[in-house]
Amino acid sequence: MKKLVIGVDFGSDSARAIVMNALTGEKLGSSICEYPRWMEGKYSDSSQNIFRQHPSDYLEALENSVKEALKKSGNNAGEYVVGLAVDSTGSTPAPVNNKGVPLALLPEFADNPNAMFYMWKDHSAIEEAKEINHVFSTFGEEDYTRFQGAYSSEWYWAKILHAKNVDIEVTQSAPAWVELSDWIPGLLAGNTNPRTMYRNACAAGHKALWHSDFGGLPSKEILYSIDPYLAEVADNFGGPPRTADAKLGTICTEWAKRLGINTNAVIGGSSFDAHAGAVGAGIKPGVLVKVIGTSTVDMLIAERDVVRGKDIQDVCGQAENSIVPGYIGIESGQAAFGDMFSWFRRVLIWSAKDCINTIDSISEEDKKNIVKAYYNNLISNIEKEASITEEDMSLIAVDWFNGRRYPKINESVRGILCGMNLGTTATQIYKALAASTVFGSRRIFDSFVAKGIKIDSVIAVGGIAQKSPYIMQLLADVIKRPIMVSKSEQSCAMGAAIYAAVAANIYSSILEAEQYMCDGFV
Repeated sequence: MKKLVIGVDFGSDSARAIVMNALTGEKLGSSICEYPRWMEGKYSDSSQNIFRQHPSDYLEALENSVKEALKKSGNNAGEYVVGLAVDSTGSTPAPVNNKGVPLALLPEFADNPNAMFYMWKDHSAIEEAKEINHVFSTFGEEDYTRFQGAYSSEWYWAKILHAKNVDIEVTQSAPAWVELSDWIPGLLAGNTNPRTMYRNACAAGHKALWHSDFGGLPSKEILYSIDPYLAEVADNFGGPPRTADAKLGTICTEWAKRLGINTNAVIGGSSFDAHAGAVGAGIKPGVLVKVIGTSTVDMLIAERDVVRGKDIQDVCGQAENSIVPGYIGIESGQAAFGDMFSWFRRVLIWSAKDCINTIDSISEEDKKNIVKAYYNNLISNIEKEASITEEDMSLIAVDWFNGRRYPKINESVRGILCGMNLGTTATQIYKALAASTVFGSRRIFDSFVAKGIKIDSVIAVGGIAQKSPYIMQLLADVIKRPIMVSKSEQSCAMGAAIYAAVAANIYSSILEAEQYMCDGFV
């Protein structure tokens, strides 16, 4: 009998679904569906560090991507699905009502960005993060930042406090907040009650600071001292959080019908996308997995006694049962990597569309195709030139274009590009940006080693890892280690599929499932 599992990865721009045979690791079908409102540029303002996504984008992308992936997997594939699990970007929380409905799905909040999901890279809460960090690190005898370092504006409590400060109407209607990586599994399993729904260990530990040493979340006393609303949200958090391979139940009738799968399919747990990507790449103790995309996330897993007592809070964040149950998940990374090259491309082509649209002799369809081809090929063409030109260190860049994530979180710092003259070329700028990103990665790598964290091998996953041999070779040269590149183009969705396989009892553990379901390396 076929035993199919589905993994769905909710990324920054789109949802990606993959259907796999859990017994053989064969990939039968996959699909990518962009978020339509997000791609139109709605509800965000990059100049103000505001990045919001409408919950309807996620629902539409979930349905369309899964149905298309199943269609590619053969006749009646939905009948053979035994499990489904997801991952998502994070921290990406939203304000919800008592039933767990994101406020933006209600008519009165439908177009209010403050009522939507606050995307991971939303940095509108920088000032709130500073306040939280001060209180969390100095309140009484407990330092609530000791497992994560400075509290970030990207994280759960900072975003909630910012919402309270800017939109009291939203927070008065939202007794709870829910991460995207919890809301989707809860929706599929038929329980979005914030007090009883599934909360994943990854989001709870890394972003909401749940830890057994604290007896759960930071105390209500400390949260109340910052703002009573935070204590109210904590009251409705439920818990304790559960692991990514948990079995939440079987899919609810509504979503079984919408997705076209049988009602016996198990809904598994979840995690953040990068953590699922680490599982899809085959993470195990001693292996550093670098997910290299718009940002980077560097991940390791270690037994508790390996990291206990090590002063690594400035280097990374730690959470119990994160990435792989039974281990401490260790996370570090850069706030901008691919985003820097996307910025550079936008700067170079900002007028191309307008210019091409003025040429009357070209059809509208041809205009669209030309702009698209120019956009898609620009960076690869510059990279080819960069690979054959001599090294030139006269131009210097610093990779803090979206602040600094690790080491030593500081979201107020900015990127640097200096040393230019009238002869500076686009290729030289690209090479400087590339060098800044890989030396930023080296700084994290060296910090791990200096703090006594053992790294036996390095695996890279993500679009840049597979599409940019120039950057990957530069990175290997700079960190002075060989880098294995995962074959999978959908490592995050594959990680989610592995969660589903364990939740459905096909395998006894994530590490066992990795042996049969991971793709290997290029």
